[in-house]
Amino acid sequence: MVDAGINKTNIVCLGGGIGTVNLLNGLKEYTKDITVIVSMADDGGSAGRLRRLYNIIPVGDLVSCMAAMSKETDLIPNFLRYRFTGERYGRDNELGGHKLGNLIMVALKDLMGSYESAISEFKKLFQVEGEFLPATEEHVTISARTVDGKEIFGEEKIDLGKYKGKRGLERVYLHPENAKAAPGVLSAIENAKTIILGPGDLYTNLLPVIVVPEIAEALKKSTAKKIFIINVANKPFETKGYKAHDFASAIKRHIGEFPFDVVLVNNNTANPIPKEYHYDYVQTVEDPIFDTAKVIKTDLINTDFPLYHDSSKLAKVVSELI
Repeated sequence: MVDAGINKTNIVCLGGGIGTVNLLNGLKEYTKDITVIVSMADDGGSAGRLRRLYNIIPVGDLVSCMAAMSKETDLIPNFLRYRFTGERYGRDNELGGHKLGNLIMVALKDLMGSYESAISEFKKLFQVEGEFLPATEEHVTISARTVDGKEIFGEEKIDLGKYKGKRGLERVYLHPENAKAAPGVLSAIENAKTIILGPGDLYTNLLPVIVVPEIAEALKKSTAKKIFIINVANKPFETKGYKAHDFASAIKRHIGEFPFDVVLVNNNTANPIPKEYHYDYVQTVEDPIFDTAKVIKTDLINTDFPLYHDSSKLAKVVSELI
């Protein structure tokens, strides 16, 4: 049941990966007044294969976020997330491994002629609430510089650690570096009452949104309440060994400042993370970079799968802030 008292909240969520999906799964119980601005750097899996085959923007995270916001809470989300049997990272022109919702979005873009119209029709077909925008409609890619100075090109290689040398990232770069924000993105940020970044993969989900130059400037200028949600656990090839302040330092390193008013940090590390994942909990330490932000430390963990936040716990804390 949506709480009518906070229904008109103008929340903008930046990111798009599983972390954003988890946030939406909980937040939609409080409000539907949500706009999601999704990274367009993905070049792996089903979305990457379709991107190469049909010369389109990657639609996978858009589809995942829309599935999370469907009024139908069971059949439709599962239908859209259905993945055909086969290799997810298979050949571009093979059906196996593709996600059904991604194929539908490709068809709608072809039929409707624009991403805006395709998203609108997708929402009507599958009873999706909220607004969904690609960060940019330009065909962007990313590269990263590792901590020992190696340049890695492509989101998939960065995400899966497909490179030699010391595993750890220093910076991510957008190509083209001056990619324009997609229609509607800047006005959504300008009109937001609350802006949320995270949770999500720092270098492959979150930073690729906010390093779009126009988005970076709009975020810094915004007078909205700005909330940064730090991941529960560190991904081996992106943020291994990061403490909470390292996430904030990375943002400052990329856009020149840490513009967030509130930082949410999980402080429940009692549940062991299964060793086969090679993840470790993000540790919380005090640091001057947080002097301008209120840091809220609380139990946000999904005890069944401690790599992620619990959607209900996270949404409850966020709802109390907006």
